[in-house]
Amino acid sequence: MTAIKTGIGRTLLRLFLLAQAAAVVYPLLWNILASIKTNTEIMDNPWRLPSGFEWSNYVHAFATARIGDYMLNSVAVVLLSMALLLAAAVPSAYVLGRMRFRGRSFFTNFYMAGLFIGGVYIIVPLFILMNDLRMLDNRFWLSAVYATGSLPFSIFLLTGFMKSIPHDYEEAAMIDGCGYFGTLVRVIIPMARPGIITLIVFGFFDFWNEYVLAMTFLTSDAKKTIPVGLSNLMQIQQYATDWGSLFAGLVIVLAPTIAVYALLQRKLTDGMMLGGVKG
Repeated sequence: MTAIKTGIGRTLLRLFLLAQAAAVVYPLLWNILASIKTNTEIMDNPWRLPSGFEWSNYVHAFATARIGDYMLNSVAVVLLSMALLLAAAVPSAYVLGRMRFRGRSFFTNFYMAGLFIGGVYIIVPLFILMNDLRMLDNRFWLSAVYATGSLPFSIFLLTGFMKSIPHDYEEAAMIDGCGYFGTLVRVIIPMARPGIITLIVFGFFDFWNEYVLAMTFLTSDAKKTIPVGLSNLMQIQQYATDWGSLFAGLVIVLAPTIAVYALLQRKLTDGMMLGGVKG
């Protein structure tokens, strides 16, 4: 009887997971199919398979709708944001996770308090401050805002990995003549690689898909990131009835996130499990 109940439970769980997977995959496949249809096919029957491959939708999205330019802006902002975030989060987590000093609890609680402050909540005073300091319409300062907003969560995530590393390695590096910086670079960072990869994946998704701050702080059309550019494209193409190019633009935006997750999902899962067990 127990074996039968277990088998039924597993079957129901698999059916639930299949239904959930179908609910996620179906809109993605529908979007891909719509991107290679003509406008007539989309308006006539959105669920019918395409009669051919309308690759001109992608050409139009890149050339006329400037999706390629917006994507390059997003790539630059994401890379710069990630570099600033790692440069600040890794040493901070190393100090808070492995060193004992007066005021350590205060700084830890200070960063943890930042987890409850979203960038959208402080966007008005932040806009006024950046406007007074002439930081608006600048991709570097937008990247700095992204990195600063993600710093509390990044430190919270990495601190658990830093604590899980045995102190014997650190002591051996000190005996060999490494200082704190050398120990961090040569010992701690390689051993905390799963946590750093997890941080990179989460940061990429956040920075790539962020819309509100990019819409507020970037005013020049030539500097807009992909979410803002896609929003503008949606408004333009809606009146131009060029739905094929709009869906092609959506596929172009989704492709990098799917590729990053497909390449790093195993390391992401392992990193989250390792941090949860040892942190």
